[in-house]
Amino acid sequence: MNKDNHKELFPIVDAAGNVLGSISRGEAHNGSKALHPVVHLHLFNSKGELFLQKRPEWKDIQPGKWDTACGGHIDYGETPEEALLREVREELGVTAYVPKRIDMYVHENDIERELVYVHTTVYDGDVCPDKGELDGGRFWTKEDIESNLGHDVFTPNFEEEYRRYFLDKQGTSV
Repeated sequence: MNKDNHKELFPIVDAAGNVLGSISRGEAHNGSKALHPVVHLHLFNSKGELFLQKRPEWKDIQPGKWDTACGGHIDYGETPEEALLREVREELGVTAYVPKRIDMYVHENDIERELVYVHTTVYDGDVCPDKGELDGGRFWTKEDIESNLGHDVFTPNFEEEYRRYFLDKQGTSV
C-alpha cells in the first residue's frame, strides 16, 4: 500500500501566492491551517466530457472520492507552472496539452487551507492514470456529474470548483 510522504516540504504562502516559509506535508495536514499552494487541472475532451480521477483509499485527504483530473501540491522551490506540468505527467501521463489558468482561490476544510491554482484544458489524447498515484479515472458527461453532485461521490474541492466555473446561474452546465 502506498502512503503520502509526511516529510515532503511545501511552501507556506499568503493569499497572493508569495512564499513566506516552508512546512512539511504532515504539518500542513495536521490542522495547522498553514496556507499552502496546490494546482488543479480540469481536463475536458472535445466532446465536453470531463476527466475525473479516483482518489486511492490510502490518501490522507478525501480517500476513495472522485476528484479533479489532476491535483497536487506545489513543492517548496517550485512554481505553479512547474508543479502543474510535473503533476499532470506523473498522475495522468499527459504532456502535450496547453493549460489555461482560470483562477486562484483559498479552499479551507477541517484540517487544511490551500491556495488553489485552477487550470483547464481541452485534450483528446490518451490519458493513462498512474496506478501508484490513482485508483483510475474516466471521462464523465456533464449529466453524469450533475446527477451526482451533493451525493458524497466527489471531493468537496471538485464540487466547489465545478459549481463555480462550469455551472451557470440556473445550475446547468455552461
